[in-house]
Amino acid sequence: MTNQLKTAALLAALSGLLIAVSYWVIGGTGGLIIGIGLAAVTNLFSWYQSDKIALAVYRAQPVSASQAPGLYQMVQRLSDRANIPMPAVYIVPSQTANAFATGRDPEHAAVAVTEGILNILPEDELEGVIAHELTHIINRDTLTQAVAATVAGAISFLAQMVSYSLWFGGGSRDSNRGANPLGVLLTVLLAPFAATIIQLAISRTREFSADAGSARLTGNPRALARALQRLEATARQMPLNANPAFEPLLIINSISGQFLGSLFSSHPSTEVRVQQLLKLEQQLATTVY
Repeated sequence: MTNQLKTAALLAALSGLLIAVSYWVIGGTGGLIIGIGLAAVTNLFSWYQSDKIALAVYRAQPVSASQAPGLYQMVQRLSDRANIPMPAVYIVPSQTANAFATGRDPEHAAVAVTEGILNILPEDELEGVIAHELTHIINRDTLTQAVAATVAGAISFLAQMVSYSLWFGGGSRDSNRGANPLGVLLTVLLAPFAATIIQLAISRTREFSADAGSARLTGNPRALARALQRLEATARQMPLNANPAFEPLLIINSISGQFLGSLFSSHPSTEVRVQQLLKLEQQLATTVY
């Protein structure tokens, strides 16, 4: 199964989980209709507002060519090479080293980097990171990830509200008429967990493609491999704290890829990503020579 089919199946599973949560909690046809409505609204909202949400979550600030000439020119050069409109450029006021892209399509996209990543990466490695984010834009991963984050957030919010009603007496017999008691319990305990697993699986299916796209765009897979290793080391010491639902947008996360950690990681392990990039380097060298 291709990455695109995997992503579509996972998004469908996430929306289906939201509908199921509403059905089990509210009960009957009304719950089903409300669930379908919630899934439609959250997907539509994500489509048009995904870039604004992500940028606001990380407090990203827009920059012009005069404010960050080196970064701006790099994004412009790589965008021209990729034959896409230049995205808006943002800087996140954080010494954590990370980056992300957002937007529903190449015509409505943004690339954001932290102050930290500008300080620690040499030019060729930063170029690999920017090319990775531009590939996410080209593949429309930015929209997919934003939709996943919003739907997962809606599921968690619904479960949280149910939990509050149970703890603080809002969930009386009358107010919960028609709800399935087992469904309520499963919603509170399992739905947010399941939504997170699905969301992170969606993110992991897209990272290898973005790495490969960066390698082809720059012709320098090893530079991105070095950047990922450097970013992982710094991210563990200083994670970029924000809403966890949006962590899959970042180029690197700070969760271990070993054992159960891989289940909760929004990215494949850095070690595996580096291995894939070095294989690509050999393939590109064979093609050239």
